[in-house]
Amino acid sequence: MPKTRRPNPAKTRQAVLDQWRAHVGYAARLTPEQLAAPSNLAGWDVRTLVGHVAYTVHSVQTWAALPVAGVQAEVYDWMTSTPTAAAAVDAVTRELVDEGVVLADEVVESEKVMARYGDEEPIAMRFGGMRFDDFLVSRIVEATVHADDLERSTGREFPHAREALAITVRQLADAMAAKVPGNAVELRVPPFAAVQCVEGPRHTRGTPPNVVEMAPKTWIRLAAGRMSWDEAADEAALTASGSRADLKEYLPLMG
Repeated sequence: MPKTRRPNPAKTRQAVLDQWRAHVGYAARLTPEQLAAPSNLAGWDVRTLVGHVAYTVHSVQTWAALPVAGVQAEVYDWMTSTPTAAAAVDAVTRELVDEGVVLADEVVESEKVMARYGDEEPIAMRFGGMRFDDFLVSRIVEATVHADDLERSTGREFPHAREALAITVRQLADAMAAKVPGNAVELRVPPFAAVQCVEGPRHTRGTPPNVVEMAPKTWIRLAAGRMSWDEAADEAALTASGSRADLKEYLPLMG
């Protein structure tokens, strides 16, 4: 079963809270006009996007209330299965928005749930049971991807929690290495990650013959399907050298 690295549990807990609280502060500063404007996600305005962030926080409470069933899923399983749940997620998000969900309240209630769980304790989730620390990693990835969605939708910079950004970049890089194993290409996302992927000749010393490098936000957008490889190349948002350094056929990792 493909796996991504498991961050330090204490850092994971702090990172998810820091990123959620950054969302609360960000949402509080949005004007009615900004909330009513279209987001970069088709069919959603910014208010619905904020409501979806609230849904991802609320999910800690939802899944904690249900029995654990099915095989234990890894973060990689969740990451690559998210497109299959898009319709259900959209419906629940809209329902919560219609009910007037308050993001700050959801953070408070989910933090109470976190205090009851051990890091290795299983929790239910959509694709099977999952270790609680891994589940929190999935919440970090969600919060970070949607923070970037908000930034692109409003034109206002999002104050990412650095550890949350680092965890997200590393999880997505690890997912690429798991999806396309090999040693022919080195994917670099400084300052947070460097992994090898794609089958082919292995390099053992010096500069690898195939190198892809980009900034964290570019990598998140590519991996989450917010930007195509060609768009990133056209905008000079990445560098790719070597005959095997085109990764477009393997992206996105999430839907």
